[in-house]
Amino acid sequence: MTQPILPPDRGRVATEQRNLTSTHLDQLTTLQQVQAMAQDHAVVHQAVANAAPALAAFIDALVPRVRHGGRLFYCGAGTSGRLGVLDASECPPTFCSDPSQVIGLIAGGDVALRRSSERREDDPQGTEAEFVAHALGASDAVLAIAAGGTTPYALGAIPLAKARGALTALLVCSPRERTADCDHLIVLATGAEMLTGSTRLKAGSATKLALNCITTLLFTQLGKVHGNLMVDLAATNDKLVDRAIRVLQMLDPSLDRPSAAALLQEGGGRVKTALVMRSRTMDRTAAEAHLLRCDGNLRRALEAK
Repeated sequence: MTQPILPPDRGRVATEQRNLTSTHLDQLTTLQQVQAMAQDHAVVHQAVANAAPALAAFIDALVPRVRHGGRLFYCGAGTSGRLGVLDASECPPTFCSDPSQVIGLIAGGDVALRRSSERREDDPQGTEAEFVAHALGASDAVLAIAAGGTTPYALGAIPLAKARGALTALLVCSPRERTADCDHLIVLATGAEMLTGSTRLKAGSATKLALNCITTLLFTQLGKVHGNLMVDLAATNDKLVDRAIRVLQMLDPSLDRPSAAALLQEGGGRVKTALVMRSRTMDRTAAEAHLLRCDGNLRRALEAK
């Protein structure tokens, strides 16, 4: 009988280890199971905190690229890919950013967001066609995401991106060495999962938090945030219009709600434009031009002489 071709042994990977605190998970009461999972997730915040220097270094390298027209690409398979697509898709409504500034690529394409496409994650050349289609270049950055640090689709994106001159980074949840093609290695050491090998759990939670850090702080440094307020949100539905009105009132307490709503409308639904119009007694066109001269930074626009 022909011997089956064996896949690589991933037993050494930290996220594949058996969690000794949950070996009797199926025998616990529902309440005990929930409590155990919550307690197990306590490591998530510490893992991201420990990776803060690596995250900050990547963000510092990323900001000037995006400021000058570059883009951030997330590349991942399965949960890692879905989290990248999720984070990328949340940037335009949160920061009124161009959808092309942060792009999520997932093994198997968009259909893999709903239906698993695990075999596609084994192709180390899987991102090549996407990189060609998007004309990936030296001004761009690629962050490959692989919880266990072994996924061929994600790892293969690193040398492909480096060959095109892009900034490269790898985010993993299992310690590993940085390769020569990888400019930044971000390790979120979350350890063994409650359900052995299921990296949609702690590893997924830590990954989401890390990606939130990257894009939130990227756009904060690009002037999309004032204090801790969304001043560049896209007011496209009732919830966001309400938030925009309340932001205006927080930044200018003299405004009542009807006045803030009217000012927002005059500013074309843009908080920053509305605030500059009011603070500097400008019409909308002049306010937009002033913001443009200040690189869209509200604080600079309000303080400029």
